[in-house]
Amino acid sequence: MIFLLMLITFVATVVCTIAFIKSAGRIGMLDIPNERSIHAKPIPRGAGLCFVSIFLIVSFTAVIFDLNSLGEYYYVYIAIAIVFAAGVIDDLKNISPKVKFIFIISASSIVALNGIHIDTLGHYFGYEVSLPLYLAIPFTVFAITGFTNALNLTDGLDGLAGSISCVIMGAFLWIGYTNMDELMIMLSSIGLASIAAFMIFNWHPARVFMGDSGSLTLGFIVAILAVRATKFIEPTAVLFIAVLPVLDTFIVMVRRKQRGLSLFSPDKTHMHHILYNRYEDMRYTVILLAYIQIAFTIIGVQLRDADSFLSLILFGILFFIMLNLFDQRIKRRPKQKRKKSPKRLHGLSGKKAAHIRP
Repeated sequence: MIFLLMLITFVATVVCTIAFIKSAGRIGMLDIPNERSIHAKPIPRGAGLCFVSIFLIVSFTAVIFDLNSLGEYYYVYIAIAIVFAAGVIDDLKNISPKVKFIFIISASSIVALNGIHIDTLGHYFGYEVSLPLYLAIPFTVFAITGFTNALNLTDGLDGLAGSISCVIMGAFLWIGYTNMDELMIMLSSIGLASIAAFMIFNWHPARVFMGDSGSLTLGFIVAILAVRATKFIEPTAVLFIAVLPVLDTFIVMVRRKQRGLSLFSPDKTHMHHILYNRYEDMRYTVILLAYIQIAFTIIGVQLRDADSFLSLILFGILFFIMLNLFDQRIKRRPKQKRKKSPKRLHGLSGKKAAHIRP
């Protein structure tokens, strides 16, 4: 049944995206280049309207007709629909970040209050650090909201957000399958099918962008999967599985703090911006970042049962390396030798020697 639903999702998303590309100009959903843009001409933006709509329709249909036993998790799809609505409104009218945060926090609260929350920080030296409910719920809301925004910020190059999401969802699909968690299997499998179909049109050179309707909702879905996964693996392992969006957000905020800027001020200091400026090859940059994500996702899966203290130290070392590796500040120049004072040239008068440069 899952494979049938994935096939339906893939085909429907392809058809819907083609129709969207043809009509985007008429409905005013074009991305006009600005100072932060890499593309040079208007491109249809907001195709999340297609692949997220298909995702929700297929998921709701499966629940309504009892094609699976996920009826008890109806609130998850309602929460996803709330974030999706915020993204669609932003693609159409450019709402403020504060309004988007209100939507995301509200949706995160619905999920956390209904049982999907982080109730442990992992095992340290054999002892589990559990969170009481009054701490677990706000911490989960903070984590989901933060990661949703983090993945949204990776949507800066053709195919990047989709590639990273596919890798992360693939890992969560495997975790859900090995632990027979139907919610994780459903969310990740249908999500993978919809993103794979969209990537046909979003790979460089992109014919369409997902917009906030896609990137925000995608980030929210992955965040739910990450929280759910903490039931089966160590929370620190989840950090590695979803490493790039998390590290990128931390590094950018540290850099902005160092420059005395607002933590939420827009700039071009993200990992993908730095690598693209270095190689000037979008496809290569996206593939390189996807390989990095794959490598650390595999490490995260391998660390699923490891002591969280050691995993946390390893993650801290990784953060320090990336922080210095992706440093866009003024390049350190080699020390220049002290210039020697010009010697008096023998056989010349002082007046003539003054016009000669060593």
